[in-house]
Amino acid sequence: MKNVLVTGAAGFVGKNLVETLRLRDDVALTTFDVNDDRAVLDVALQKADFIYHLAGVNRPQHEVEFQTGNVSLTEEIVGLLQEQGRAVPVVLCSSTQAALDNPYGASKRQAEEAVFAYGKVTQSPVFVFRLPNLFGKWCRPNYNSAVATFCNNVANELPIQVNDPNVTMSLAYIDDVVAAFLNVLNGDAVFDNTFAVVEPVHTIKLGEIVELLKSFKESRVTLGLPDFSDPIAKKLYSTYLSYLPTDGFSYPLKMNVDERGSFTEFIRTPNRGQVSVNISKPGITKGNHWHHTKNEKFLVVSGSGVIRFRRIGTEEIIEYAVSGKKLEVVDIPVGYTHNISNTGDVDMVTVMWVNEAFDPENPDTYFQLV
Repeated sequence: MKNVLVTGAAGFVGKNLVETLRLRDDVALTTFDVNDDRAVLDVALQKADFIYHLAGVNRPQHEVEFQTGNVSLTEEIVGLLQEQGRAVPVVLCSSTQAALDNPYGASKRQAEEAVFAYGKVTQSPVFVFRLPNLFGKWCRPNYNSAVATFCNNVANELPIQVNDPNVTMSLAYIDDVVAAFLNVLNGDAVFDNTFAVVEPVHTIKLGEIVELLKSFKESRVTLGLPDFSDPIAKKLYSTYLSYLPTDGFSYPLKMNVDERGSFTEFIRTPNRGQVSVNISKPGITKGNHWHHTKNEKFLVVSGSGVIRFRRIGTEEIIEYAVSGKKLEVVDIPVGYTHNISNTGDVDMVTVMWVNEAFDPENPDTYFQLV
């Protein structure tokens, strides 16, 4: 069991790291944050086997807080460790701003120097991460993250302001940051010269971020999904959803209802097909058509029925019994006219996937009784 101390535990990075560490059974976790009594830190330092020093100040009311929140606290931590004669591995959460000549960057650079000096004196491993802009769940909007602000405002129908859409941003996703931090704990840190690094770092224009976020919002109407083969789109979509208002998690679908039951489109994609939900009343048969190229998969999840096939130009009828009591996918090959009948006494619910979204200009659907 390893005693791990996390400072800045209530912050964006800290919260994500702490909640991940809580899932491990080989870690005894101690946390410290700005509102905790300083005595908590003294006791924690005495027993810590590993330290994540994430506490810091980036939006102070007064510039002097950069010194107290970033430099002095770091110097105090490594100083206490040296006084105790302890060589404890330390991870420092720094920033790419440390390479710049501004008050915040200067304070982060001084904190880095304090940690590097501690490592040199004690021969303890130290890991300094100069993190780029971050995004992900639990990031505070209208603070120091444009992505968090944009996600929050688009999700909550608030206005956003983009001064220059062509600005290119370097972004790291919070799960990738946490993974890099845990790699250090596991002895698998990745370095670039003297600094530990998070991989990957994404580059994207500010305007592209906004367009993606707007498409996520519109997807509730279009039923589309992002291209999840694009890592930044996948991570931004997860982030966007975390900012939805608590009364806005659900959204309605258009149900096409008649006396036979209903048919409702659920998801449409440009290259992975379409998913729909079909509800058939008892005794109802739907279908009786075939396709040249369009192919489908049927999955009955409730009720019972039979799917019938007849190859075009032949007379033999093939039957597959289906039931929600035994989930089984039935492929619908091209060149076979087919139908699905509810043979039970309750509604039959079928999840249907088709390899292409419906195009009324080219439906590739031809009526013929099975």
